[in-house]
Amino acid sequence: MSESDLPFAITLDPGTSLANHTGSWRSSRPNYVDRLPPCNDACPSGENIQKWLYHAEEGDYAAAWQILMEEEEEDNPMPAVMGRVCYHPCEDVCNRGQLDESVSIHAVERFLGDFAIREGLTPTNDAVTSGKKVLVIGAGPSGLSAAYHMARLGHEVTIREAGPMAGGMMRFGIPKYRLPRDILDAEIGRILNLGVALELNRKVEDIEAVFSGEGFDAVFVAIGAHLAK
Repeated sequence: MSESDLPFAITLDPGTSLANHTGSWRSSRPNYVDRLPPCNDACPSGENIQKWLYHAEEGDYAAAWQILMEEEEEDNPMPAVMGRVCYHPCEDVCNRGQLDESVSIHAVERFLGDFAIREGLTPTNDAVTSGKKVLVIGAGPSGLSAAYHMARLGHEVTIREAGPMAGGMMRFGIPKYRLPRDILDAEIGRILNLGVALELNRKVEDIEAVFSGEGFDAVFVAIGAHLAK
């Protein structure tokens, strides 16, 4: 056997990084970093997108919708509206886009919202009555959302709207072809069915007088953003 046929071997000092191929990180400790998924981080409403999307992918649309409506971290009581009018920045940063194309998150949300309206789904509300009264001034998206969340906390909520219809810029600023009014009315109706009182054509002129004179414990002012920015 010639010298070239002998097995090739290297003698290394025990304990060196070359001997065990580990490197200096053997003595390091991992640092836990808590980061949001890109879609969640980009969502203006802070939705837990991957959580409800998982149930939608499994075909359990009712569970996906309930997560949209009921999770404490969710801020979207009107998914059928959001799925139509949101500019979906979540999809711009979707990880799937690096493989083929981004998940059409807003389309799934729209489907879930329409599914809930068609099936007559309602969010469960087992909150204990708090005995507190809250006045919401304005029935636009901000006021309606605030009323929804406070009603689910057990508060008695009254919305006073200066105009003849609820919806604010969703109704008067978005065209009907983009947001059908029956869809908007259905989602507003679901909020009112939680026990929220809606008073139309009721402009509040003196907030302090209403607050102190009618026994409200809190006032949420949502007078709108009708002026162009």
